[in-house]
Amino acid sequence: MTEDIGKSGLAATPVQLAATVVGVVFLAVGVLGFVPGVTTDMDTLEFAGHESEAMLLGVFQVSILHNIVHLLFGVAGLVLARSAGGARAFLVWGGLVYAVLWLYGLFVDHDSTANFVPLNNADNWLHLGLAILMVVLGVVLGRTSGRTTGAPS
Repeated sequence: MTEDIGKSGLAATPVQLAATVVGVVFLAVGVLGFVPGVTTDMDTLEFAGHESEAMLLGVFQVSILHNIVHLLFGVAGLVLARSAGGARAFLVWGGLVYAVLWLYGLFVDHDSTANFVPLNNADNWLHLGLAILMVVLGVVLGRTSGRTTGAPS
């Protein structure tokens, strides 16, 4: 039986590499959401809700909860990337979560208390892009993860 993570500690399959990269990006975004300068209007950063006017890169509305969710998503990606099946599940199910979040963002009143994440139009379109990218990566790369490459284990 071959190991899912190579001896070098790097991802052994393309789907694992993709999940690792996505996980690292989510971790970076979560951290950057707390960095003044990268996130503007830090003095308005709220725990949750649409009242937070802090903007990651001056574009994406964030809150403490939003940043924590990005950090947790990143950790989940790195943990699940340790196996090909986990990586595929992270990408596909994570992508579906982002599709639901995109739909939520389309229908929620951005100025209501129901907008607890918070979300703006830039967030909504980013969530759609993430949903598509993650599901496609999980499905396409997940298909090849079970194949052997002929490389020694």
